Amino acid sequence: MSELLLPYYAWIKALHLIAVISWMAGLLYLPRLFVNHCKAEIGSELSEAFKGMEERLARIIMGPAMIATLVFGATLLAIPGTPGYLLHAGAWLWLKLALVAGLLGAHIAMMSWKNDFAADRNQRPERFFRIANEVPTLLMVGIVICVIVKPF
Repeated sequence: MSELLLPYYAWIKALHLIAVISWMAGLLYLPRLFVNHCKAEIGSELSEAFKGMEERLARIIMGPAMIATLVFGATLLAIPGTPGYLLHAGAWLWLKLALVAGLLGAHIAMMSWKNDFAADRNQRPERFFRIANEVPTLLMVGIVICVIVKPF
């Protein structure tokens, strides 16, 4: 069955990359919203606006992009004769998958923080979110190096 997907490999990879870019945009932007949300007084018009922005970003962009990334990525892993075919993968792919798991963890954490802001119970300082904003970037750098350089 997976051999039937080989002619569509380039399309699947393109869709995977589009989804990754969209997901990363959300993972990089949401913590910036949190940084600014920390400065807004609870119950203020500004705080409520941030809640709406955070919710729409998570629901309309981040969630669907994450799912598409995982679906297209898993599809790529299942296509024999391709560089990322799971059964013949080098260590670079396993490291990439571990880093992707890190992105999933970051996504889940951000959804929890979004829910904290939505319920007006955020206890984390602005600095926490400034640091958290760097995590997806570092994971992305590792993923890109694994995929392009294939260091091992």
